[in-house]
Amino acid sequence: MPIPERRNELIADMMARTGINAAMIERLVHSFYKKVREDALLGPVFDARVKNWDAHLARMCLFWSSVALGSATYEGSPMQVHAPLPVDAHHFDRWLELFEETANEVCPPVAAKHFVLRARRIAQSLELGIAVHNGQIPRKGERYYRQPRDATAALEASTTG
Repeated sequence: MPIPERRNELIADMMARTGINAAMIERLVHSFYKKVREDALLGPVFDARVKNWDAHLARMCLFWSSVALGSATYEGSPMQVHAPLPVDAHHFDRWLELFEETANEVCPPVAAKHFVLRARRIAQSLELGIAVHNGQIPRKGERYYRQPRDATAALEASTTG
């Protein structure tokens, strides 16, 4: 079977098993990024870099179609875009928290689980790539923090106490 036919067959199968379609992806992406833009930690990172939100959201819909359905509609290098960002484990934890919350709000359980599993893998991969880009190689199970761990703990204690 030719590759395009096989890809279409696999996409149709994934859509049937998860209920994911273009409309669901669009709802998820738009709802998620609305929360991101309003978030005290993530909003400033995105606002400093995203100049055209309509184009960014359209691109993220293509990305999530590729990730969730295997549609191969996204072209780009996420690691190259994310590596120079001033983010660390705190940002990825918050990103995942908002993503999981949004997926559970706008998707049926099977689809939400499908998206969240992939989001966790993406976050882990990007966090590792950013660490390496910044000259650190975390050991298995370690997280990447831009500040030394002691400074991060002191900062957290000062903002919560």
